[in-house]
Amino acid sequence: MMFRLHIISLLLLVGSCNVYKDQSPEELAAQDVLIRVLGEEDASKFIFNYTENDSLDTYVVKVESNKVLVSGNSPTTLTRGAYDYLKSATNSMISWSGKYINIPNELPEMKKTITSPYKNRYYLNVCAFGYSTPYWDWERWEKEIDWMALHGMNFPLALVANEAIATRVWKKLGLTQDEIDKFYTAPSLLPWQRMGNINGLGGELLTEEWHNGQIELQHKILNRMKELSMNPILPAFAGFAPKDISRLYPENELLQVSWGGFPEKYQAYLISPKTPLFEKIGKLFIEEWESEFGKGKYYLADSFNEMDLPKTDRPVTELLAEYGSSIYESLKSGNPDAVWVVQGWMFTYQRNIWNKETANALFSKIPDDKLMILDYAYEYNGIAYKNGFNYEVFEGYNNKPWVYGFMLNSGGKTGHTGVHDYYATNPIELLRSPYNKSNSGFGFAPEGIENNEVTFELVSDMAWTTEAIDLDKWYTDYSKARYGACPTAMAEAWQLLRKTSYGTMTDHPRFGFQGDSGSWSTGTINKDARIFDAIEKFLSCSYELKDSELYKADALEFAATVLCHKAEDWFGYAYNAHQNLDFETRDKAGEWALQLLTDADRLLENHPTLSLQRWINFARGTSSDIKQQDKYEEDARRILTVWGPPKLKLGVNDYAARMWGGLIRDYYRERMAGKLESLRLNETYDNRAFEDAWVRKKGVSKIDPFEDPLESARKLVKQAIERPIPIIVKEDDIVVGDWSSKDNSMEWPIKRLYLPKIKEIKFTYTSGTSAVNIKGVTLIADGKPVFKSSHESLLNKENSIATFSPEMPEGVRANNGASLKVTIDGNQGDSQAKGKVILILEE
Repeated sequence: MMFRLHIISLLLLVGSCNVYKDQSPEELAAQDVLIRVLGEEDASKFIFNYTENDSLDTYVVKVESNKVLVSGNSPTTLTRGAYDYLKSATNSMISWSGKYINIPNELPEMKKTITSPYKNRYYLNVCAFGYSTPYWDWERWEKEIDWMALHGMNFPLALVANEAIATRVWKKLGLTQDEIDKFYTAPSLLPWQRMGNINGLGGELLTEEWHNGQIELQHKILNRMKELSMNPILPAFAGFAPKDISRLYPENELLQVSWGGFPEKYQAYLISPKTPLFEKIGKLFIEEWESEFGKGKYYLADSFNEMDLPKTDRPVTELLAEYGSSIYESLKSGNPDAVWVVQGWMFTYQRNIWNKETANALFSKIPDDKLMILDYAYEYNGIAYKNGFNYEVFEGYNNKPWVYGFMLNSGGKTGHTGVHDYYATNPIELLRSPYNKSNSGFGFAPEGIENNEVTFELVSDMAWTTEAIDLDKWYTDYSKARYGACPTAMAEAWQLLRKTSYGTMTDHPRFGFQGDSGSWSTGTINKDARIFDAIEKFLSCSYELKDSELYKADALEFAATVLCHKAEDWFGYAYNAHQNLDFETRDKAGEWALQLLTDADRLLENHPTLSLQRWINFARGTSSDIKQQDKYEEDARRILTVWGPPKLKLGVNDYAARMWGGLIRDYYRERMAGKLESLRLNETYDNRAFEDAWVRKKGVSKIDPFEDPLESARKLVKQAIERPIPIIVKEDDIVVGDWSSKDNSMEWPIKRLYLPKIKEIKFTYTSGTSAVNIKGVTLIADGKPVFKSSHESLLNKENSIATFSPEMPEGVRANNGASLKVTIDGNQGDSQAKGKVILILEE
């Protein structure tokens, strides 16, 4: 019997080989993608025809004899064509959190020809190699490259093994291993080490085992990208060197640079341009890289990311021209065909430094065909910063090639944000712009992935159209492809989310308990009441869509989002109850907030990607040595939470802000529990002691997932929404009115009988992001001031309550009316601050 099965298996294998034996390498590469994601049987329903030409990537899809025929002029074009058919004709989808495959026996008809208007379709961000990929193994990278191919991306970053090659260079120059370790950082922080932002933070974790593993991994990554005819962007020397290089080259000047408020011990050093050493290191790096991995073409080097420019007595444009020339010449000396690639984030982020003159100076000595600018933050141009499109401000970068795109995500945060209508229309403005002549592509550069999957699907579709996407139709098609159907409630839910969660862009979307080491205030994630209505509608589809794993994943994520929103409300209520000395209410509200986080976490235990344990497993899987595994786990925990060194509080603390199972219950919940306990004990909470201790812990606590997570999600969301949050004042407190940062001076009438009973005047901060200064608090009786404050008080999200205790003349009366007048100084900023004015009366 076993012999017969063996013969049958062998015949099937030979048969499948015969099916593909006449295929070109390009067709085989595309077929292999489908085999990996669909399986042999479903993949065999697709026949690829590679047609070589130099035109823009085009695919043609049609169905003949119950086979899907896909023609295209590159492997990624072929795979994109196949994926288009899967989505459009069979209601199927492949995503990070899983797949929904619904290919019928009788294939639906479809005839379509699509041309991408962009030669290069860019993907990934330097920071993603810290926030998402630092510990990935080949199995996970293989899935990501397949995801790229299916979505038609052909211009990805490929920065793995950078330090392994650079270490060879440093040793050739004569640096010791200890000097090299002091230069590098732990794996999760390597993106910022590569850009010269930080040095010397965990470099000892880059062991020989690490380097060898990264080289082996990068060979697999680049080989697969080569099979798919992708053009990977490789690392290069940007000018940053170990400080101890001065021991070997004392005559070479090193320029110290700083970033993010890090102390001097962590700061980087930049080699002066136009020195033999700069070109020597750049040349050595390219030679070592290409000796190991073969010849490349596109090389990334960033010398000024979020940095101030080096001080100089000369015009800064001269120095910038020298740096640009030095980087390019060092690349050219190692590979005459190399193209220098540079991130364009600084042109959006630092307009105080970068303008048309400084940008043109940096690139002035580079041939047009030897430069590529990754200009990927146009939602910041148009929505967040409103500072004008880069391609207009910089006038097409003086005809240097540049890639247009979006960043989509900062730090891998899971909060729902991003304006879908903008993503679906704005690229078309570029295509119609006169500056489009120097554009060389479109893409997206997320700092972290495996979040907001609907947005990534939408933006990848924009890479293949010259017309705006009709979101009404797109949401319906998306739901059918992802879940198998789009019930009426689902369509209504997406339209509400389009106007709320996906109708606003928040630069750093975090819940209050995630930011500022655990805040009592409302976070930065949109919590328009319509979002709760949308999610209830989405969850109402669970009876019809319960068999869809992708629906289940999204439903659990949405449900957890509601519970986290409500938890932050109750934390705020608990804190305000404490301020009002209502300790019983404080304890009950705090307990309920903690329970909401527990329930959100328990729901996410059933989610395929939103998991702390999964993240830690990647980190520990990097080494076979237990002690080294512990170090990698600590690094993986650090990048998610405190980011920087122990006890050092910086602006990047709490940056990643993940809504993950395990992370909520072990980190965010426990931190807030500690803060509540500190209120009970009337003590200052040492949040950093807790945070640093958590980073050093190992493993994830155990929790039982819900037996029926969808049913639990519906019930928990309904309960959370229906449980009203009381007004954050006592019954006896008197709400005088509302203040706003847009008004510098406000005055409210108060009842005359209140005047002699006023114990405190309280200002609460209820919404916004900007700080305000409360001053000029005056009580007026019969048109004359009877009290005027002698102090000022800062009010913001962290300090959400300010109180003033009036000292008034004995027997004060107001026969003809009383009022309260206040003067507020505040920078309205991006979000107008608002709050309430409350009178606390003597009993």
